Amino acid sequence: MTMTQTFPETTTKTTIEKEPSGFTKVIGMLWRDKFAFFAALFLILIVLCAIFGPMLMGDAALHQNLRGRNGPPFVITQGWLYVMGSDALGRPLLPRVVVAAQNTMMIAAGAVVCSSVIGALLGLVAGYSSARVSNIIMRLADVIMSFPSLLLAVIVLYILAPSVGNLIIVLAVTRIPVYLRTTRAEVLEIRQRMFVEAAEVMGASSTRIVFRHILPMVIPTLVTIATLDFAFVMLAESSLSFLGIGIQPPEITWGLMVSQGKQYLATAWWLAFWPGLAIILTTMSLNLLSNWLRVALDPAQRWRLEINRKGAKANG
Repeated sequence: MTMTQTFPETTTKTTIEKEPSGFTKVIGMLWRDKFAFFAALFLILIVLCAIFGPMLMGDAALHQNLRGRNGPPFVITQGWLYVMGSDALGRPLLPRVVVAAQNTMMIAAGAVVCSSVIGALLGLVAGYSSARVSNIIMRLADVIMSFPSLLLAVIVLYILAPSVGNLIIVLAVTRIPVYLRTTRAEVLEIRQRMFVEAAEVMGASSTRIVFRHILPMVIPTLVTIATLDFAFVMLAESSLSFLGIGIQPPEITWGLMVSQGKQYLATAWWLAFWPGLAIILTTMSLNLLSNWLRVALDPAQRWRLEINRKGAKANG
């Protein structure tokens, strides 16, 4: 008699936890800093207003109703577009604030992109090239910095016609030394590291070393500075528009709206309050987001944003 013994098959199941994707990881780190999270949401809203606002509310922002001049806020008898009140020509402020976001963001973004790209390229050359070339570039930066940025902008815009393009050029030129000096200082420190020396020993060209090995190490610092500089440029544009040498009607920016409402502060405070509030909230959001970026882009400090996630996994 043959006895057949059967053994039950044992199946070992191992649960492999998937590493979250890059986007999910960024959102998780952003959520752990609640101030930065809501600042990012507000900035996304402002960007959407800048992109789609003129298409959706462009006509409403120009519609005049002289019978409803300086209408008070929170009165929607004429429609929800008048929830922020109306200006001296009876135009609703809500569409005007939304439409003005486009020019304000366009000028600030254009100036920051131009100044950061030009300043970073000059800083890379100054930091990695010979001492003679570096001195020439740094003296150029000193010449630009010797003039107060707003004073230089006032002089140039007084000579040239105040337009979006001229504003971007003037504000970009005044901010180039910030990126130039920062990039040069970073390059001078990074070029002494072993991986750069190894690339030089292996015969890599200067262009490859600068753009393949050094530039990726500098970008996180430049991104943080650009976020802060965006707020500064936006305030500078608002100051120029407030002085009357920035964007001219019928184009509108937040600074121009504040300038137009200053003479009605005693009787219609909301004309300057709402665009001023938009400037303050956007600037504050940019500062909060820049603080988060400084930690998130630094491998030595990123653990502060990841420690809560690791602690939650250990408890689970």
